[in-house]
Amino acid sequence: MAWFIGGKQAEAKRLVSQLADVGTRDHAMQGLIRLDTDALPALLEALQTRDLNLLAIYEQILTRIPSASPELVKLLATAHPILRARAADILGLRKDKSAVPALLDAIKGEFYTVRARAAIALGRIGEKQAIPALLNTLKDPESDVRIAACLGLGFFKDPSTFDDIANLLLDDPKIEVRQAAAKALGESHHPAALPFLMEALRDPYWWYEREVAAGDLLNAIEQMGAAAVEPLIEALKDREGAVRKYAAILLGRIGDRRAIEPLGMALYDLHHDVGKASAEALARFGAASFEVLVEALEHPEMWIRIHSVDVLPKVKEPRVALVLLEMLKDPEREVKKHVIEAMGELGDPRTLPALQEIAANRADREMHALAKAALNRFQL
Repeated sequence: MAWFIGGKQAEAKRLVSQLADVGTRDHAMQGLIRLDTDALPALLEALQTRDLNLLAIYEQILTRIPSASPELVKLLATAHPILRARAADILGLRKDKSAVPALLDAIKGEFYTVRARAAIALGRIGEKQAIPALLNTLKDPESDVRIAACLGLGFFKDPSTFDDIANLLLDDPKIEVRQAAAKALGESHHPAALPFLMEALRDPYWWYEREVAAGDLLNAIEQMGAAAVEPLIEALKDREGAVRKYAAILLGRIGDRRAIEPLGMALYDLHHDVGKASAEALARFGAASFEVLVEALEHPEMWIRIHSVDVLPKVKEPRVALVLLEMLKDPEREVKKHVIEAMGELGDPRTLPALQEIAANRADREMHALAKAALNRFQL
């Protein structure tokens, strides 16, 4: 029978080589899955590839071969660290609970890359006996492992873990670890995670020169949905302008109508960015925010009027064109410039005569150019 086994393994190698060709890939994948155990030597050898696109295909196939787990567990314990990490990935994708003991050993192992991948695999498998070990891994000296431990625990959505995850959210020296903690808490969708996320929102570590990184925290709070509305409304009164700005942005994203009135008040915030964010948030509510935005057009502060003008085209309310035509009478030149740009964005034919009149006046070159640009937008 040795010749027969050898024949099958040779066939497996041939099929693995065909995976690089898109035209033969599906056929080769199905053939390898049918070969089952006989396909394992060729596939495990192929895991050494440097081609990440092919690696994903090899992992997908090994995920679907029933007999693969024992060989993957052996790799996890004895192979080169790169292969160990890849074996952990596949075991996690297989959600094979029999692999949990080996993965629990791996998160205490020598190689931090393996510890990290084992932590995520344990989360994917979802066996609760892994939670204590993952909590302990939150203290790993390597930031990549702490990130993975957060993500692994995030799969469980277990409120008993939130306090430990929040310790990293609020205190870890690496912003990447804090981002992972925010992601884990946000994806839980559990109200018990919200106080920790709101505490982080008030922490200047997140928003001082880290606006891109803060996006993960904002996404996490947004995922809390309606439960976050009242805390965010309260945050509109925070003494820090950045907190008020982010609260306005989030209230617009969540889209709960309870936020319209508080955002209407925040329109008049003397902090420029807060007023602008509040106007943009209100525009997300469409026609429901129209009256609030129109009322702001009577405010004596020029920039408050501008913030409202800028977002009115997004409201999609029939009266917007008439309001903008009236705002051409504003005493401030800067406001008029924004009105002309808003008319171009709105594209309402009722504003055409006014724009054409401004464009015809070459004596005011700046206004002429703005009106001409607005008219060009009508032709797009």
